[in-house]
Amino acid sequence: MRNELLYCKWKIKLEKVNITIIGAGVVGLSVASHLAEAGYNVVLLERHDSFGQECSSRNSEVIHASIYYPQNSLKGQLCLEGNELMYEYCEKHKITHANIKKLIVAVTDEEVDKLPALLERAKNNGAKGVRIIDKNEIEKIEPNVTAKAAIFCPTSGIVDSHKLMQFFEANAINHGADILYKSEVIAIEHLTNSYKITVKDFESNFYDFETEILINCAGLGSGKISELVGIDIDKFRYRIWYSKGIYFRVTRQLEKYPKMLIYPVPNKDGSVGIHTTPDLYGGMRLGPHDFWVDKIDYSVDETYKEYFFESVKGYLPFIKIQDFQPDTSGIHPKIQRPGEPMQDFVIRHEADKGLRNFINLVGIESPGLTSSPAIGRLVTKMVKEL
Repeated sequence: MRNELLYCKWKIKLEKVNITIIGAGVVGLSVASHLAEAGYNVVLLERHDSFGQECSSRNSEVIHASIYYPQNSLKGQLCLEGNELMYEYCEKHKITHANIKKLIVAVTDEEVDKLPALLERAKNNGAKGVRIIDKNEIEKIEPNVTAKAAIFCPTSGIVDSHKLMQFFEANAINHGADILYKSEVIAIEHLTNSYKITVKDFESNFYDFETEILINCAGLGSGKISELVGIDIDKFRYRIWYSKGIYFRVTRQLEKYPKMLIYPVPNKDGSVGIHTTPDLYGGMRLGPHDFWVDKIDYSVDETYKEYFFESVKGYLPFIKIQDFQPDTSGIHPKIQRPGEPMQDFVIRHEADKGLRNFINLVGIESPGLTSSPAIGRLVTKMVKEL
């Protein structure tokens, strides 16, 4: 009903708003929450009928510790800041979460040899309390996990992403933001000192309005929004490439599964590999297994079960292939092409492209959930500096 009433109000008298945000995933909601709290007039547009229908509700829900990312990268900096903010927000606002900690386990001698460099990268990113532990300590804290050594990450955890997004949504609305669901942006025109946004609403009607500041938080659609505003997405490498991650859920022997997050040593391509993810309600998932796809499809092929089994039996020796069943999947909005190294977040004011007051967020994949409170703060700071 709120969406319908807002649309009727705008249809009678279209207004020029201060800030428009496109995309109500966890990042868009955090940006809206922070900006509204800072006193800005904010409108948030989302093409789906509720928040977080894509990346934000289809992930491991892990609070990352800033282990894997290159030094001085936005991913590393925002993950570290977001990790601290996440626990603060969750404690203050009663958002369900748990600091269950993480082990990055080395099963072979070759993997053991990789741990010092990974630890150094984590320390360079500012990750707190990380250290290498030996087989004996692993057996004490997780007796059913087999590994020769591991990196212990004391600030890793899990969060209920739905409740986190509920908080950001409520906080934005309570501070005056308007959130319009079933509102798809289909055209953007750059005017002299503003942007004209054309929206298809919940009844497939069209309307226009102007905004002084435009912020792209569209996730899987962030490349398309960049293109609508006039950016050559191939020249500037803003085209989104889809990487699908699938999960299997544990249905047997739950009492044997570790209570901490258990990750393998990262692959050569930077992928963190199939790991255990306890949820906040007594369940357990394994995943994700990532692979490139051409279209968005959330089905999970049961034939991957054997691949999952082979991937984790080295550090979970008790596991049986019958223990798990297909669960869910998600799509990562990557800006690197298949075979290319990991790329950093794009979070920038596009004034140098002739697009003053357009703040662009592209390729916000993992650790986007962890980073979301920090991204909200950063974008608010950028708006204040416009």
